Amino acid sequence: MKKFSYLFVLAFLCAAVPSMAQTSETGSFQGAQPTKSHYRAVYQLNTADTATIRHALANIQNALNDPRLKGKLEVELVVYGGANIVYRKDKPYFEQDIAKLHKQGVIMAMCENTMRMRKISREELFPIVSYVPSANGELIIRDQEGWTIIRP
Repeated sequence: MKKFSYLFVLAFLCAAVPSMAQTSETGSFQGAQPTKSHYRAVYQLNTADTATIRHALANIQNALNDPRLKGKLEVELVVYGGANIVYRKDKPYFEQDIAKLHKQGVIMAMCENTMRMRKISREELFPIVSYVPSANGELIIRDQEGWTIIRP
């Protein structure tokens, strides 16, 4: 009898768990709801792959356009390594995209370590660019400040 009771309870739980996981009608899930008045995200780019760069810039724009985050989102784009092409005047592939994001308040940050290693001067970069001593240091500090770090 005891064995039968355990089997009955087990069968009940197996049937109940899937229905408990569905807390709403199919198709009515709306994603996470914003519960804070302010959100912060830092996107990091360290590749010269133009598809990855375009994807990252589009992701930033998508986040800025998200109605849940509208007017609540602070964004920084930290560029280092091969991604330095994003901010270079002599390679203006992304100039319009970053200018548009900058007008929306996105901080455009460039790693000074990358600049030294690759012998890039500030004059070679767009004037909207800000500078950080190291990209890794910036990411560490931002993480500890509670920023979400996104790597496309």
